[in-house]
Formats: sequence, C-alpha cells, structure tokens
Amino acid sequence: MTKKIGSILLIFTFIISLVGCEKKIETGSISGFDENEEYISMWIHTIENTPEGEAYKKSVDLFNKKYNGKYFLDIEFIPRNENGGGYSDKINAGVMSGDLPDIITVDGPNVSAYVANNIIQPLEGVSEKDKSVYLDSIIEQGTVNNKLYTLGAMESSVGLYYNKDIIEKAGVKIPSMNNPWTWDEFYEVCEKIKNVIPENDYPIDMTFPSGESTIYYYAPFIWSNGGDFVSKDGLTVDGYFNSEKTYETVDYFKKLLDNKMFSKTKIENLFELERAAFKFDGAWLVNNMKTSYPDFNLGIAPYPVGNDWNQEKYTPTGSWTYAVSTNCTNVSAATEAVKWLSGVESGVILSELTGNMPSTYEAYDRLPQFKDGLYAFLKEQLITYGHPRPKTPVYPQVSEQYQRSLEDIVLNNKDKKDTIEYSVERIDAKLKRYR
Repeated sequence: MTKKIGSILLIFTFIISLVGCEKKIETGSISGFDENEEYISMWIHTIENTPEGEAYKKSVDLFNKKYNGKYFLDIEFIPRNENGGGYSDKINAGVMSGDLPDIITVDGPNVSAYVANNIIQPLEGVSEKDKSVYLDSIIEQGTVNNKLYTLGAMESSVGLYYNKDIIEKAGVKIPSMNNPWTWDEFYEVCEKIKNVIPENDYPIDMTFPSGESTIYYYAPFIWSNGGDFVSKDGLTVDGYFNSEKTYETVDYFKKLLDNKMFSKTKIENLFELERAAFKFDGAWLVNNMKTSYPDFNLGIAPYPVGNDWNQEKYTPTGSWTYAVSTNCTNVSAATEAVKWLSGVESGVILSELTGNMPSTYEAYDRLPQFKDGLYAFLKEQLITYGHPRPKTPVYPQVSEQYQRSLEDIVLNNKDKKDTIEYSVERIDAKLKRYR
C-alpha cells in the first residue's frame, strides 16, 4: 500500500486504542494507516511547505513504505515563530496536559534539559554497531548520564572564513587543521593584516550578538584554552564558568578589541564587502557567498586555539535531533522510527534539499559537495574536532550569561570578576532545583 501522510479521510467509525501516546484514532481516518499497524505520532518544529519540511515528509513516506504492515509514522508540523515560540509552546502545553506525541524534535543543546524535566526517555535497543554509523558529536550530544536519548539527521559547523586576496597581500600562510594558529599567532596575523588594509577596516568581522550565536561561535575559545562552562554532570558552574581559563579567554577578546582587531559596533556586511579579512560564521555562509558574492575569493582556516592546546576537541557542533517522549509506551517502535529519520537515507535527503550537514559518515561519502573544497574542510573539522555545546539542564541560562558577560566586559568595560561572578550566581540559582 502506498503511504501518504497528513491526509484526513473520514471513512470508518470503528475506533481502536493505539499503542504510543494512547490516542484514539479512527481506523482508516488517516490515509495509509491500517488497523494491524503500530501507530507512531510525531511533531516537527518547522513549516511543511519548505525544503526542510519536504525532506521530513519524504523520509516519513519512505519509512512507511519500508515498514508497511508493521508501523505507521504520522507527522504533524508545528513551526516555530521568529521568537522561538510556537513549537516550544506546543511542547510545554503537551507536557502539562500529558498529550505529547511519541516522537518530538529537540534542539541539540536542550537535550539535557528535556531529560532532567522527564520529557524524553532513552532510546531502546540502539547497539554499538548502530551508533557507529553516526558522527561522535551526534552520539555525545544525545547522551546524558551514559544513556542515549536522541539521534539527529543533521549536524552543523562554524568556519573561520577568510578573504584569500587580503591574506595573500599580507603575506600570511594558512595553517593546517591539525596545527592551527595559537591565540598569540593569530594576533600576530591580525597585526600583519592591519598593515595592508584601510584605516577604517578591520582584520576580523565579529560581534557578540544576543541569542545563540555568541556561545555557538565563541565557546571554542573556552574549550581550546582548557576551560569549560559546567561540570561533567552539568550541575555545577562555580569553578568552571568562573575559572582562570574563562578570564584568560575574556582577556584575549578584550585585547583584540582594544587593539582594533574588530569593531566595537556591528558593521553590516563588513566581511562580504571585503573590509575584513576574517569572519566566524556557520556553514551556510559558503552558499550565501557563492550566491550573493560570486567573485569573492573565499577560504576557510582552522579555529585559533589556546596557547597550550593539546589536540582536544573544540569546534562548534549541534542541531535538531529526534527523541522519544515519556508519553510513548512502545519505545521500541518509536526508536525504529528515530533510527530511520536520523539515518543515512534521511540525512542524504535533508542535505540535498536544505544544504545542511548530515550526521552519518556514509551520508558524507554519498554527497559530492563534501568530497573537496570548503564543505570538505567543514566536514573534516566537524568529524575531527567537533564539540557539543555545554550539556546542562539550564543550558539557555549558560548561553545567555556567556553572551552577556562578553558584551559587558569586552564591549562595555565592566569589571571582569564582578560580571562573571554575577553570571555564576544567576546560573546557579537555576541549577538548584536539579541537584
């Protein structure tokens, strides 16, 4: 039987009780669903009529075709609004009412919070062989207290992009990925660039914006310097967020700003208009530059690292992932769906339609854009040095306070110790309920 999703055909009136979230579904009321199949419900965080939505629909159709007669996966699209609500509001309402579906999507950095609040449960029957299909960062992101809770079909990365023409003019040689510039070396490079660019231009196009970008782009400076944001169990920030390594990182950013290596205020399209040599940005910049600035001579350099870096993983990762809600009563069936949705076929589909980076090794082998060039560099960086964002049930507060600390100390000259200690107090107040 050909499977289709979302079409409501009110044909039969016989009602059966379904495994999963224990919803009452009329047999035949959903096109493609048969009475003898396990019904699996799922919420997705995006709009249906988008490339991403089309990718999810295609993956669901293929799952239903593969498991015809055994499982039926039913997808509902609940898009986020521009403030991050919509989908999140629906999840919160579902938690309160006990009406969550079997499968939900969770943004990678929030996995620990969903676990701590008993919203999701461990996946069932995922073997070590199953796990080996995925990048290490995907397994690490989805694992809490040694249990695997999520798997995602896509990953992400951030590049230190550079203007090849400016770099060449300054006589700078780009290092290899395994031997990146140290902070001191990167500062020296920026000094060379200052000597060959106009007075009102800058070596680096960087800011500390509100929202998720600051921790996503600049957490690597903490990690590569031997620091961290929270303890391994995610429940302690004192001694981590306010460690000497954090103060050193803040001092380095302050040194860059004080010596005019980047602008105190945001200048639109500084890098794109060839007024800066470097820019930290996501993988999406590659396509944006090809489309909007086709003559730009673009390259990617490895992230600079702390002076005592010892090959630790440190580069940005993280994206949306699939989880089984605690409402689900047939975890085995839901896990099969999660494995399919996050697997090779689904990752290839999602990458082809959206340009997102996939989560499995085989998907990269199948996609030609990752064989060489800029995307290949981002892939290798992700595989070799990818580091999930801080794993803690109060991740939003950690992210917010890191951004606020950098803005207050680096840009607004507030006292370093007072500012960071205040951040520790704010985060710790949220953590108390989880200890």
